[in-house]
Amino acid sequence: MNPSSAAGLAAALLFARGRPEGLALLPNDLATARASFRAALICLPLFLVMRLLSYGTRGTPEVGIPTALVVELIGYTLSWTAFAVVSLPLAAQAGRAEQWPQFMAAWNWTNVVQFILLVAMAVLAALGLPGWLANMLGLAALGYAVWLEWFVVRVALNVTGGTAALFVITDLILGLFIGGYSARLLAG
Repeated sequence: MNPSSAAGLAAALLFARGRPEGLALLPNDLATARASFRAALICLPLFLVMRLLSYGTRGTPEVGIPTALVVELIGYTLSWTAFAVVSLPLAAQAGRAEQWPQFMAAWNWTNVVQFILLVAMAVLAALGLPGWLANMLGLAALGYAVWLEWFVVRVALNVTGGTAALFVITDLILGLFIGGYSARLLAG
């Protein structure tokens, strides 16, 4: 693992504990922002595990697993990049365009923590955790993930909580749109 990946993961672990000093580990430049997209490669195996576990518990998609995985991988790529594209004008609108590279690096690396949490929840559900408990843990994990995204926006862009919430809502809307469209494709 190269030094920028190690720093990114260390920053993400600090953010995950509500520690804003993780930002100091991420230089505010485009090279750091570009390098942070390695987080998508780190998360890819975790994403594939989640998808396969989902197929095991919910059944194989009508289009078959190979086609489903292609659709899911396209959705994964779009989800990862769409927010990066949309967040730059949002940061400019908030008067924080100069902080966007550091923000994007923080955002990307924090996704690793979120994916680990999601995989842990998926594995517990696949191992037969009672439905009510799996749902409660899932809601808690979702709440934590939303808080973590909000925290990273607030800290990395140095914006108010309300402005940070708008960034998070934008990401959630993009994710729901892309996920919904992918699901429609998988339904045949």
